[in-house]
Amino acid sequence: MALESHQPISFEFFPPKTEEGREKLLAVSKKLGQIDPAYFSVTFGAGGSTQQGTINTVLDIKKQGFSAAPHLSCVGSTKENIREILANYKTQGVDRIVALRGDIPSGTLDVGEFRYANELVGFIREETNDHFHIEVAAYPEIHPQAKNAQTDLANFKQKVEAGANGAITQYFFNFEAYIRFVEDCDKMGINVPIVPGIMPITNYSQLARFSGMCGAEIPRWIAKRLEGFADDRESIKAFGADVVSELCQSLLDYGCPGLHFYSMNQAEASLLICRNLGIENA
Repeated sequence: MALESHQPISFEFFPPKTEEGREKLLAVSKKLGQIDPAYFSVTFGAGGSTQQGTINTVLDIKKQGFSAAPHLSCVGSTKENIREILANYKTQGVDRIVALRGDIPSGTLDVGEFRYANELVGFIREETNDHFHIEVAAYPEIHPQAKNAQTDLANFKQKVEAGANGAITQYFFNFEAYIRFVEDCDKMGINVPIVPGIMPITNYSQLARFSGMCGAEIPRWIAKRLEGFADDRESIKAFGADVVSELCQSLLDYGCPGLHFYSMNQAEASLLICRNLGIENA
């Protein structure tokens, strides 16, 4: 099944820390750009750690002729700081933002003027009206800090009611978790597009570490297969591509509104999955 025109592809990058990394990322965005993605998103470090890197990377992507959506996290920030960032993005022609609370840095007592992502979304709307298309985060397998699934859904609904246009999920490997989440949202009157976040599998130890931090479950059968490959990177990549391609195909067949790839600043793994899906020019 080829991807339909109403099911867009997007990719996430993180800001490179060196000039060499910047050049590599420009090459990666050019490769991924061949399949005409809807946009590239760029992550944002809380407390100022990579804020300028986010802005610079967004501008680099725009100079290549692609749409870029900076992440904007509010923890530890002031309204004036966020106001300045928004004004800068408007001046630069950016019209899409991924609005997040962000992780609270270890040892931080002052979380700033925003406690939750819904407050950031509301502030963006107050300051800029409908200039920005706002994406927020969603968690099919429940946010790791949520008390329970019902609380997590209520928090998600607050972000949508504050003005979010759509959502990108944390990555997952359980198709049923996404289906149940979307159905629960529908029952609660949440009707924005919920785009699945997709994590290509290329390195098991790295994936296990990330998954442990963000609460994404690696099904036992997948984990055991990956453990069995040990340091055989090629087998891990081949198996990972098959597993994630099948997941994406199931999501597309279900009618998901697009796919958002966590690229890890690499092109090949995401492109292989896109080719498996029959996406033109992948």
